[in-house]
Amino acid sequence: MGGMALPKPSAVLELLKPVTWFPPMWAFACGAVSSGQPLSDKVGLLISGIVLTGPMVCACSQAVNDWFDRHVDAINEPQRPIPSGRMPGAWGIVIAIVWTLLSLWWAWQLGTWAFGATLLALALAWAYSAPPFRLKKDGWIGNAACALSYEGLAWVTGAAVMLGGAMPDAYIITLALLYSLAAHGIMTLNDFKAIEGDRQMGIFSLPVQLGVKGAAGTACWVMLLPQFVVVALLLVWGLLPYAVAVLLLIYAQIPLMMRFMRDPVGRALSLSALGVPLLVAGMMVSAFAWRNAPQHLVHSLAADAATVSVSFTQSLQESFHAKPNL
Repeated sequence: MGGMALPKPSAVLELLKPVTWFPPMWAFACGAVSSGQPLSDKVGLLISGIVLTGPMVCACSQAVNDWFDRHVDAINEPQRPIPSGRMPGAWGIVIAIVWTLLSLWWAWQLGTWAFGATLLALALAWAYSAPPFRLKKDGWIGNAACALSYEGLAWVTGAAVMLGGAMPDAYIITLALLYSLAAHGIMTLNDFKAIEGDRQMGIFSLPVQLGVKGAAGTACWVMLLPQFVVVALLLVWGLLPYAVAVLLLIYAQIPLMMRFMRDPVGRALSLSALGVPLLVAGMMVSAFAWRNAPQHLVHSLAADAATVSVSFTQSLQESFHAKPNL
């Protein structure tokens, strides 16, 4: 790097923000569960996919964001690796590019579907932060891109990888899209810590566009409504116990949201820490619901019956052709 000082490993790790890896890793696991496939037979594939969505793609998106947000972070979070000088020179963008290439290489090992989904996720990550698109300049569009990448795309990819590259059914895609919409509200919670810097740098996050109270109310409703739709769908699909479980998780979030509404800036982090885990727990409940849905049970029984029928036919054929033992 032409004599440029090397960043410390701790600064690199902080740039990649391990704390942000959990949502896409969790969503991929939800997709794998919802696929209905036996996970014990594909443990290596499951682990590889989780690594792809978290330490690879999500970490890459964080590096890209930190580089193109370095001027905003100098106002909002001057302790971050790049504005603080702990990530010297152009190392931020170098790491972002290297991590992009590593993510694509890793995805290629998992098949066509994983590679295509990773390519789309990385394109969204760069478009979110980098000019000329810089989707994050509008809170509606930017948060939608993040939510789709972190939740919906990761969920559908997890299911597709477990299905051997086949397109997941409409039920799985519907659940993934609903939780992507709920994740839009989660992304808004992150914007409350950066209002002043966003306003100065011309980034129209929802707190900047709608005001603190308006953005807080919008975030709560955007998180809640898709979950209620999930409950309704689970009831329609005949999955009452799972619908009740998701509903209870929703009602556990409401007091936390009411507390958040009284002081959105001061309590956004609290809602993220306590309320969001309840929401994502509902994701896994919904994944198990579809995994155990009657449709999957019927398919499983049909497959078992077909296996028994083939075995029985083969036995008859072997008996017919066997020579009598005289």
